[in-house]
Amino acid sequence: MTNHDTGADHPSAPVRVSDQPLTRRQLWLRRKRRKALLVAVTSTIVVFGAAIVLVNTSSGWPKVKTIFFNGERFREDFPEVLSYLWVDVKLFLQCAPFILIWGLVIALCRNTRNPALFPLRAFAAIYTDFFRGVPIILTIYLVGFGIPKLGLFTGEFHFLWFGGNWNSVYLWGPVALVLAYSAYVAEVFRSGIDGVHESQRAGARSLGLSHTQTMRYVVLPQAARRVIPPLMNDFLSLQKDVALLSVLGIIEVFRRATSIKDLTGNFTPLVAAAVIFLALTIPETRLVDWYTARQRKRTGGSVVG
Repeated sequence: MTNHDTGADHPSAPVRVSDQPLTRRQLWLRRKRRKALLVAVTSTIVVFGAAIVLVNTSSGWPKVKTIFFNGERFREDFPEVLSYLWVDVKLFLQCAPFILIWGLVIALCRNTRNPALFPLRAFAAIYTDFFRGVPIILTIYLVGFGIPKLGLFTGEFHFLWFGGNWNSVYLWGPVALVLAYSAYVAEVFRSGIDGVHESQRAGARSLGLSHTQTMRYVVLPQAARRVIPPLMNDFLSLQKDVALLSVLGIIEVFRRATSIKDLTGNFTPLVAAAVIFLALTIPETRLVDWYTARQRKRTGGSVVG
């Protein structure tokens, strides 16, 4: 029998490999994972145990427990504070689409290469520098209190779930968040657009596509996939920063918890507010982490951030 008949030297012949080395590696990896898990659990127990002992043995813990972690006050105030969560959610939903749209417009203006549109590019650069440089709380104060004082608008407005006077803080508070967050989102979009390789644009031009068609059909779809994880992080921050609108007098979770705290002299309602925000944002954070890991695994590289 020849080598051709046995397939010993044939390049496409299957090669039998012993399972023993693979099994040893699997056992080694299993032992390594178990050891890592044991170390992680032990260190966690030690650290948290030491922290609990340190807090419980401190002289001021009984007073702190009464003021911040009063179980009776928590059970009484939690439902009242929770009832205002829908206001935070509505404010978030009111801001998010406008932030996406305006942020994309600013990014496109910043990336324009037409010399005739240089004023738009300069405006976009000044806009992002200004609103990223000014603290969001100051933007809320200036827009939320300043524009209504001008008296430029009269009458009533009705938008989504909100309605009222044109000078209402329920209108200008979200506008302030849109102006501030659009600057950050614009930079995320711009980094995504810049991350698309120049060869993609060159290929589109060779197919006869105009600059607008190239951006619409080639660049933006690729950039959008790149920027989804950082955009999700920005909107996670937006969900929390909605509470900053309470400085304008908007009654939401944080504002209501503060009011109860002022009436009772106990800070437990603020802890209840923190628990509500954690229950809202922790699942969102895990979703962002999962999606970011999924994108990194699919692309085999890093994600724009």
